[in-house]
Amino acid sequence: MNISAVPKAGELLVCSSGQGAGFFDQAVVLLLDNDESGAIGVALNKPSTTPVSNVLPAWADQLNPPPVLFAGGPVTPNGAICLAKVLDRSEEPPGWRPVVGDVGLLHLDTPVEIVNGAYSDVRVFAGYAGWEPGQLEGELKRGVWFLSTLHEEDIFGTSTEGLWRRVLRRQGGEAALLSAFTEDPSRN
Repeated sequence: MNISAVPKAGELLVCSSGQGAGFFDQAVVLLLDNDESGAIGVALNKPSTTPVSNVLPAWADQLNPPPVLFAGGPVTPNGAICLAKVLDRSEEPPGWRPVVGDVGLLHLDTPVEIVNGAYSDVRVFAGYAGWEPGQLEGELKRGVWFLSTLHEEDIFGTSTEGLWRRVLRRQGGEAALLSAFTEDPSRN
Protein backbone atom coordinates (compact mmCIF):
# COMPACT_ATOMS: atom_id res chain seq x y z
CA MET A 1 0.00 0.00 0.00
CA ASN A 2 1.36 3.44 -0.87
CA ILE A 3 1.39 5.99 1.90
CA SER A 4 -0.52 9.05 0.74
CA ALA A 5 0.18 12.72 1.44
CA VAL A 6 -3.33 12.93 2.89
CA PRO A 7 -3.83 10.03 5.30
CA LYS A 8 -6.65 7.67 4.39
CA ALA A 9 -8.65 4.89 5.98
CA GLY A 10 -6.56 1.78 6.50
CA GLU A 11 -3.28 3.58 7.17
CA LEU A 12 -1.55 3.64 10.54
CA LEU A 13 -0.62 6.68 12.56
CA VAL A 14 2.33 5.95 14.83
CA CYS A 15 2.99 8.49 17.58
CA SER A 16 6.47 9.97 17.27
CA SER A 17 6.62 10.44 21.04
CA GLY A 18 7.59 7.61 23.30
CA GLN A 19 6.82 9.73 26.32
CA GLY A 20 4.80 12.78 27.31
CA ALA A 21 1.94 12.46 24.81
CA GLY A 22 -0.68 11.33 27.34
CA PHE A 23 -3.07 8.74 25.91
CA PHE A 24 -1.09 8.75 22.67
CA ASP A 25 2.27 7.75 24.26
CA GLN A 26 3.56 5.02 21.94
CA ALA A 27 0.14 4.74 20.29
CA VAL A 28 -0.47 2.98 16.99
CA VAL A 29 -3.76 4.26 15.55
CA LEU A 30 -5.66 2.67 12.68
CA LEU A 31 -7.27 5.42 10.65
CA LEU A 32 -10.92 4.53 10.02
CA ASP A 33 -11.96 7.62 8.08
CA ASN A 34 -10.56 10.96 6.94
CA ASP A 35 -12.72 13.38 4.96
CA GLU A 36 -13.94 16.99 4.96
CA SER A 37 -15.55 16.38 8.38
CA GLY A 38 -12.27 15.34 10.02
CA ALA A 39 -10.57 12.07 10.86
CA ILE A 40 -11.24 9.21 13.25
CA GLY A 41 -9.27 6.15 14.26
CA VAL A 42 -8.71 3.66 17.06
CA ALA A 43 -5.55 2.88 19.03
CA LEU A 44 -4.61 -0.74 18.37
CA ASN A 45 -2.19 -1.21 21.25
CA LYS A 46 -4.07 -0.03 24.34
CA PRO A 47 -5.79 -3.10 25.85
CA SER A 48 -7.67 -2.45 29.06
CA THR A 49 -8.23 -4.87 31.92
CA THR A 50 -12.00 -4.83 31.40
CA PRO A 51 -13.30 -8.08 29.93
CA VAL A 52 -15.75 -7.51 27.07
CA SER A 53 -17.98 -10.06 28.84
CA ASN A 54 -18.57 -7.42 31.59
CA VAL A 55 -19.89 -4.88 29.09
CA LEU A 56 -21.09 -6.77 26.01
CA PRO A 57 -21.57 -10.37 27.23
CA ALA A 58 -23.16 -11.61 24.00
CA TRP A 59 -19.99 -10.65 22.09
CA ALA A 60 -17.44 -12.28 24.40
CA ASP A 61 -17.23 -15.55 22.43
CA GLN A 62 -16.66 -13.72 19.12
CA LEU A 63 -13.42 -11.98 20.12
CA ASN A 64 -9.76 -12.53 19.39
CA PRO A 65 -7.58 -12.88 22.45
CA PRO A 66 -7.20 -11.02 24.68
CA PRO A 67 -11.00 -10.82 25.20
CA VAL A 68 -10.86 -7.32 26.73
CA LEU A 69 -12.00 -3.89 25.65
CA PHE A 70 -9.26 -1.89 23.98
CA ALA A 71 -9.01 1.83 24.71
CA GLY A 72 -9.60 3.15 21.21
CA GLY A 73 -9.09 6.79 22.11
CA PRO A 74 -10.06 9.62 24.42
CA VAL A 75 -13.22 10.63 22.49
CA THR A 76 -16.49 9.07 23.76
CA PRO A 77 -14.76 6.49 26.00
CA ASN A 78 -18.14 5.01 26.99
CA GLY A 79 -18.99 4.24 23.35
CA ALA A 80 -17.84 1.08 21.55
CA ILE A 81 -16.43 0.51 18.08
CA CYS A 82 -15.98 -2.99 16.69
CA LEU A 83 -13.52 -4.04 14.00
CA ALA A 84 -14.10 -7.35 12.27
CA LYS A 85 -12.50 -9.31 9.43
CA VAL A 86 -15.13 -10.89 7.22
CA LEU A 87 -14.55 -14.50 6.15
CA ASP A 88 -16.28 -14.30 2.77
CA ARG A 89 -16.05 -10.89 1.11
CA SER A 90 -18.45 -11.97 -1.65
CA GLU A 91 -21.25 -11.82 0.92
CA GLU A 92 -21.13 -8.68 3.05
CA PRO A 93 -22.74 -9.59 6.37
CA PRO A 94 -25.43 -7.31 7.84
CA GLY A 95 -24.13 -4.49 10.01
CA TRP A 96 -20.63 -4.51 8.49
CA ARG A 97 -18.93 -1.68 6.53
CA PRO A 98 -15.50 -2.15 4.95
CA VAL A 99 -12.55 0.03 5.99
CA VAL A 100 -9.60 -1.69 4.34
CA GLY A 101 -9.55 -5.03 2.53
CA ASP A 102 -11.52 -7.62 4.49
CA VAL A 103 -11.48 -5.52 7.68
CA GLY A 104 -14.36 -3.26 8.52
CA LEU A 105 -16.58 -1.76 11.16
CA LEU A 106 -19.21 -4.06 12.64
CA HIS A 107 -22.26 -2.48 14.24
CA LEU A 108 -22.63 -3.93 17.74
CA ASP A 109 -26.44 -3.78 17.50
CA THR A 110 -26.25 -6.57 14.91
CA PRO A 111 -27.66 -9.78 16.44
CA VAL A 112 -24.80 -12.09 17.46
CA GLU A 113 -26.68 -15.03 15.90
CA ILE A 114 -26.21 -13.40 12.47
CA VAL A 115 -22.56 -12.57 13.15
CA ASN A 116 -21.58 -16.03 14.42
CA GLY A 117 -19.29 -17.68 11.86
CA ALA A 118 -19.17 -14.68 9.49
CA TYR A 119 -15.86 -13.28 10.81
CA SER A 120 -12.41 -14.68 11.44
CA ASP A 121 -11.35 -11.82 13.73
CA VAL A 122 -13.26 -9.43 16.00
CA ARG A 123 -12.02 -6.74 18.42
CA VAL A 124 -13.97 -4.12 20.43
CA PHE A 125 -12.66 -0.64 21.28
CA ALA A 126 -13.97 1.80 23.89
CA GLY A 127 -13.77 5.32 22.49
CA TYR A 128 -11.87 6.62 19.50
CA ALA A 129 -9.31 9.21 18.43
CA GLY A 130 -10.70 12.18 16.52
CA TRP A 131 -9.34 15.17 14.62
CA GLU A 132 -11.04 18.30 13.27
CA PRO A 133 -10.72 18.99 9.52
CA GLY A 134 -7.06 19.68 8.72
CA GLN A 135 -5.87 18.96 12.27
CA LEU A 136 -4.35 15.56 11.49
CA GLU A 137 -2.55 16.87 8.42
CA GLY A 138 -1.09 19.67 10.58
CA GLU A 139 0.08 17.16 13.19
CA LEU A 140 1.74 15.09 10.47
CA LYS A 141 3.58 18.19 9.18
CA ARG A 142 4.78 18.96 12.73
CA GLY A 143 6.10 15.40 13.11
CA VAL A 144 3.63 14.30 15.80
CA TRP A 145 2.86 11.14 13.79
CA PHE A 146 4.58 8.82 11.36
CA LEU A 147 2.28 7.50 8.65
CA SER A 148 2.72 3.76 8.12
CA THR A 149 1.37 0.81 6.20
CA LEU A 150 -0.90 -1.65 7.92
CA HIS A 151 -0.17 -5.34 8.43
CA GLU A 152 -3.18 -7.46 9.35
CA GLU A 153 -1.54 -8.72 12.54
CA ASP A 154 -1.34 -5.09 13.73
CA ILE A 155 -5.12 -5.12 14.20
CA PHE A 156 -5.89 -8.59 15.50
CA GLY A 157 -2.57 -9.93 16.82
CA THR A 158 -2.65 -11.58 20.23
CA SER A 159 0.27 -9.51 21.54
CA THR A 160 -0.10 -5.75 21.42
CA GLU A 161 2.92 -5.22 23.64
CA GLY A 162 5.75 -3.85 21.54
CA LEU A 163 3.50 -2.99 18.55
CA TRP A 164 4.73 0.62 18.54
CA ARG A 165 8.36 -0.51 18.29
CA ARG A 166 7.62 -3.18 15.64
CA VAL A 167 5.78 -0.74 13.37
CA LEU A 168 8.51 1.91 13.74
CA ARG A 169 11.28 -0.60 13.00
CA ARG A 170 9.70 -1.71 9.74
CA GLN A 171 9.59 1.95 8.58
CA GLY A 172 13.36 2.31 8.61
CA GLY A 173 15.19 5.65 8.90
CA GLU A 174 14.33 8.05 11.71
CA ALA A 175 11.29 6.02 12.76
CA ALA A 176 13.38 2.88 13.20
CA LEU A 177 15.84 4.80 15.39
CA LEU A 178 12.97 5.99 17.57
CA SER A 179 11.94 2.36 18.13
CA ALA A 180 15.02 1.97 20.35
CA PHE A 181 13.68 4.67 22.73
CA THR A 182 13.94 3.72 26.42
CA GLU A 183 11.85 5.00 29.31
CA ASP A 184 15.09 5.92 31.14
CA PRO A 185 16.75 8.76 29.15
CA SER A 186 20.16 7.89 30.60
CA ARG A 187 19.98 4.60 28.65
CA ASN A 188 19.35 6.31 25.28
